[in-house]
Amino acid sequence: MSICAVPGPAAAWHAGGPYNLNQTLGILGRGPADRTVRLAPNTAWLAFHTPAGPATLGITQNGPEVRIRSWGPGAELALEAAPSLLGAHDDWSHFDSPEFAATLPRLATSARRRNLALRLPSTGRMVDALVPAILEQKITSLEAHRGYVTLLRKFGNPAPGAGLHPDIPNDLLVAPTPGQWAAIPSWDWHKAGVGPQRSATVLRMLRSASGLERLARLPAEEAATNIQLIPGIGPWTAAEVTQRTHGDADQVAVGDYHLAAYVGWALAGKAVDDAGMLELLEPWRGHRQRVVRMLYLSGFRKPSFGPRMSIQDHRRH
Repeated sequence: MSICAVPGPAAAWHAGGPYNLNQTLGILGRGPADRTVRLAPNTAWLAFHTPAGPATLGITQNGPEVRIRSWGPGAELALEAAPSLLGAHDDWSHFDSPEFAATLPRLATSARRRNLALRLPSTGRMVDALVPAILEQKITSLEAHRGYVTLLRKFGNPAPGAGLHPDIPNDLLVAPTPGQWAAIPSWDWHKAGVGPQRSATVLRMLRSASGLERLARLPAEEAATNIQLIPGIGPWTAAEVTQRTHGDADQVAVGDYHLAAYVGWALAGKAVDDAGMLELLEPWRGHRQRVVRMLYLSGFRKPSFGPRMSIQDHRRH
């Protein structure tokens, strides 16, 4: 039997209150076909690289108790990082305080009462978050997810234990390492529908990969500022990354095609631009991302009119 079929260390984590595994980790997957993350009711499977090698985590929830199993050379390091991944260090106490809650819009407070089990995860894995975020720049999520999954299927690595241990999904994958991403030929980026501007940004980012991983230990705002020193990476990409790597409670995706208008309609009853969105969210600085998450979870929908963003096919250019 392969060593990867033999489980590594296991652990348990107690959330200490309401907890929803799927809602917490749902932000990590890049579309339903992302094979590095698999979610089912009260169950999650994740595969990723650690400094010691690839690892698979199998996570199950029973009330506030979460059990974690691990496989692969990186099992111990993955298990050490699991509490942060599960949102153990995400602190909502100030947001939930009566004084602060009294300042929030009713949509947000109502949604928070119904979603006390949500935590913001912190993966600490910069490259894993940066590659798909760069691929999503200025195109639709559908198109970006399609390209990312195409590259994952061709260049990703089987997750430790996949196909060998009966519990692990057979198609679970580990994303390419920085070196493997960098070695992808230009024509494969093109076949995946990734335009040259975005693939070039990925390659520039990868040249700083070792330094980027150190940013995971910095405060989210400082990490976001440093990420933007790489040409081609701006506030939108930085926010998309730190929301996942740092459990960033504040950064909002400036430059998002829909977000500013959505926040404007939810808070002011009209569409606004990015500057208007930031002005509306300013009273809750430090928790602006929490407010946005609650607005989305409130079920509010902005009026559906105006032009739609067209899906581009870069494979024909």
